[in-house]
Amino acid sequence: MSLKKLFPVLFGVGVLALILKYSDSLFAALLLLKEILTPLLLGCVIAYVLNIGVCKIESIPLFQKDGSFLGRIKRPLSIICSIGIVFAITALVINIVIPQLVEAIGVLVRGIPATISQLLAWLSSSDKNWPQLETFLQSLNLNWPQMIQKAISYLSNGLTDFFASTLAILSSLGSLAVNGMVALIFSIYILAGKEKLFCQFQTAAKTYLNQGYYKKLTLVLSTAHDTFTRFIIGQCTEAVIIGALCAGGMFLLRFPYASMVGTLIGATALIPVVGAYLGAFIGAFMIFTVSPLKALGFLVFIVILQQLEGNLIYPRVVGSSVGLPGIWVLAAVTVGGGLGGIIGMLIAVPVTATIYRLLQQDIRKRNIGRE
Repeated sequence: MSLKKLFPVLFGVGVLALILKYSDSLFAALLLLKEILTPLLLGCVIAYVLNIGVCKIESIPLFQKDGSFLGRIKRPLSIICSIGIVFAITALVINIVIPQLVEAIGVLVRGIPATISQLLAWLSSSDKNWPQLETFLQSLNLNWPQMIQKAISYLSNGLTDFFASTLAILSSLGSLAVNGMVALIFSIYILAGKEKLFCQFQTAAKTYLNQGYYKKLTLVLSTAHDTFTRFIIGQCTEAVIIGALCAGGMFLLRFPYASMVGTLIGATALIPVVGAYLGAFIGAFMIFTVSPLKALGFLVFIVILQQLEGNLIYPRVVGSSVGLPGIWVLAAVTVGGGLGGIIGMLIAVPVTATIYRLLQQDIRKRNIGRE
């Protein structure tokens, strides 16, 4: 082996040995770097999502005249409107869901003692003997005021630990709020100067990459951008459709909490395919506090609706918007969820669609070349 070929091998072995020797310090440095970069990366994600709304607002004919007053302020106005729309939708969902959820939990808690008393009375009047069930129900039929007093006493005795835990929680929430604020501010800066940033990235790529690699990078990034944009729009459209169908069906079938459950399922449906099941679980719990029979009927209704959504609406709305057949949409969600949980589900479909489109283009190009 010549000296020119031997040197890279020895250099690689030396680097690998150093990585293995100082692996603990290296992992600690990587974790620190992750904490530092997290708000900036989150800001990039926020900017990318908000940019869809910014582009839509700026495309309104009213803002197309560059010399006019609205033309000069279209960028800050579109950014403010996009952020306002996101916050308004979030506040609306919280305002609809949280109060009714708290009310349902209160109804359930208040109804536990009365339900247990009714079961005990029915068992006592029944001809059959259920000693184990009666003992279990009697153990549940507790003196609730006394239990509350014991809980207060327990909390008083462990007040120091309680305050320590509260301080840790508040510290975590404070850190989360600071990171969120930094991410939002960073995203605003990105949106305000996105054209300049794009030109700088383009210049750097042309400078440090040869022409062939630059064209391939441009093709991959443009395909990924188009796919992710279509996916986000399609996913939001699908969430609105499934939420409206759920609320409308519940109104027709006279299920309680129709508007709340429909809103919740629409919000959780942003998670591909399986997201609406999460909202359905909470909805079934809430309806159960009113009528267990209606809760059972709601589960049957939501299973039918989910079959319709998963096999017809989602593949057509989201799959067609990203150019991915329905079978690959379902496969991507399954694999992405298994590898990365909810985050994996969210990015699996657009990533798969990007790879699918790139492979399509490459196969078409190769087949044309062979002809």
